[in-house]
Amino acid sequence: MSEDDRFAPKTPPHWTAPEQPPAPSGVRPRPQETALNRFLGGSPGGVFLRLLFVSLIVGAFLMWLDIRPWDVFRGLKQLVDRIWGLGFDAIREIADYILAGAAIVVPVWLVLRLMNMRNAR
Repeated sequence: MSEDDRFAPKTPPHWTAPEQPPAPSGVRPRPQETALNRFLGGSPGGVFLRLLFVSLIVGAFLMWLDIRPWDVFRGLKQLVDRIWGLGFDAIREIADYILAGAAIVVPVWLVLRLMNMRNAR
């Protein structure tokens, strides 16, 4: 073995498929991109923990406003009953509900997307 051979990069054992080159050292392999991971936007465990945390924050805010879970379900039932009773005037009321919900949902979505972009770097 000559002196030049000692400093030459050594190839890692070929544990991957023959047609797939091995990953360079120091680079984390990407987790498997399954249909479930793509649908959820991450691993099921990670998505569960994020949803659990966001649910805790939103739940604390709703409790602070004295809004209980059964109040939400009762409100949804009343919404369906009113829409059924209104007929075509329901379109206007649905638009009002969509705009009111979007005032909360869109900023939250935007913040979450910005946080994901920051984590991707």
